[in-house]
Amino acid sequence: NQRSSTSPKLPPLTRDPPHLFQTMASTEGGSHQAGMDRRLSSAGDDVLNQRPSMKLNKSLSTTGMTGTKTKKKASGGGCCGFCKPKPPIEEVDAVCIGGGIMSATVGLMLKQLEPNWKVVMYERLGALAEESSNGWNNAGTGHSALCEPNYTPASGDTVETSKAITVNENWQLSRQYWAYLATKGLLPEPSSFINNTPHCTFAYGEDQVDWLRKRYAALHKHPLFEGMEYSEDKAQLQKWAPLMMEGRDPSDKVALSRCDVGTDCDFGALTRDLGKAFMNSGGNLLLFHTVTGLKKEADGRWLLTIKKNDLGAKTCQVRSRFVFVGAGGWALLLLQKSKIPEIKGFMGFPISGEFLVCQNPEVVDKHPNKVYGKAAIGAPPMSVPHLDKRIIGGKHMLLFGPFAGFSPRYLKTGSLLDLFKSIRLHNLVPAAAAGLQNLDLTVYLVKQLLASDNKKFAELHNFVPNAKPSDWLLVTAGQRVQIMKKDPKKVGILQFGTEVVAAADGSICGLLGASPGASTAVQVALDVLAKCFAGPQFTKWTPKIQEMIESYGTKLSDDRDKYQRIHKKTAAALKVK
Repeated sequence: NQRSSTSPKLPPLTRDPPHLFQTMASTEGGSHQAGMDRRLSSAGDDVLNQRPSMKLNKSLSTTGMTGTKTKKKASGGGCCGFCKPKPPIEEVDAVCIGGGIMSATVGLMLKQLEPNWKVVMYERLGALAEESSNGWNNAGTGHSALCEPNYTPASGDTVETSKAITVNENWQLSRQYWAYLATKGLLPEPSSFINNTPHCTFAYGEDQVDWLRKRYAALHKHPLFEGMEYSEDKAQLQKWAPLMMEGRDPSDKVALSRCDVGTDCDFGALTRDLGKAFMNSGGNLLLFHTVTGLKKEADGRWLLTIKKNDLGAKTCQVRSRFVFVGAGGWALLLLQKSKIPEIKGFMGFPISGEFLVCQNPEVVDKHPNKVYGKAAIGAPPMSVPHLDKRIIGGKHMLLFGPFAGFSPRYLKTGSLLDLFKSIRLHNLVPAAAAGLQNLDLTVYLVKQLLASDNKKFAELHNFVPNAKPSDWLLVTAGQRVQIMKKDPKKVGILQFGTEVVAAADGSICGLLGASPGASTAVQVALDVLAKCFAGPQFTKWTPKIQEMIESYGTKLSDDRDKYQRIHKKTAAALKVK
């Protein structure tokens, strides 16, 4: 195994003198004290600050990025996007427009029901949940009607509870679906998006206390509201809501109802987790892609035009059998572009919002609840004042509001022309009729816009008597687009809830409006699929849906034992009550 070498002999290795390492150690890297100044501020003799002149390089690329001359390649077009050939039309099974919780839910469900389908989601911004689903842009209540007064209006000697029961039923569907995803490993640690937060309803003054007493009597024995508590005792209220009771006039007539099973949801975090699950299930999410055109073809499929800032034609086209428009306020504009007859008569009125935010831990720790009060008589439902314990991005804080604002944008990052772009001949009369019937809301909006910081603080003071102005800062929330639509009796009405608008053949569907929104995303997604894929297709899916959502097709209100069993199961999976 030995052989002679023909290579010239190399000189023997020499060891660097010890003082050389000591010099390097004193000036370079590490964490030693002697080199701190050199690490914090480089000098002119640092290798990173030395370079030869670019004038000496005769082979630079056109952009100067590399040292290799740029080779011209046949691009098949000019230097501008519109001069270049468009890429071939991509064929897909379903498209979800928008990167909010609705598109994420619909898209993920489709991939679970049809794993082989090609489902694409387009988002015009650089991440999911940047608009209405973002934690800063919605109330994050986990709307289950446990505390929201607008779901239980007074009705004679009692209160109307049907809407509250409906909202709670829909909330249970969301709990079941998220619990299923968590047990399958498709959602991460539940505390990243949902946490136990008691829900309370606050009453101030004899009239409101009387109403809350009736509300409690009408709800606390119902299966979905079991465990609801009520008290007018100041000592008990101090235990439940110390921040709201400290400094309050002992003569104030106040009361609280409380549900220990309430939750706080960071819908921004949840939407991003659903988006990851969608991609892990084979779905394709494309960011910085803006859908600008929708055209129905002769065979019933939709041709979508998408704008993107690529180095090619700047646009592409996709052909899809089904389109879901979950683009928040822009859903109206996109559905108008589709020219489906079902969108005629619809218009949207944009309203922005503001919240007062407290991040002082000493204050936050005194309020572990979400507390909803009653809005002024005649005020719109979205004006219901509430003091909420929130967790957004892991940060614990309190939010109070909302205070209304106005912007013609349909999205927080939308265009100032959004409102004007939505005007059509077919929606002018319904919009005018809705406006005339709600002139008092115009007065309300003007008052809100003109409210000073002192007036806003005075509203907070009703909830937090010892509040300090320096602890609360004003934050702009998201945009809500309230629906105005034609009505056979009133010509036009202003609608405060959500509405699903779908083509008669089910090939395209969109979601308009606001509240309860994200909390009932699962119920809306199920109804969208049932409406748009009615018949054998949905019948085929039903067993899988019932696997994911055990109570699907039934009402938990009608089966107390079933509700208690499912509620306990979802509580364990989501680590809440």
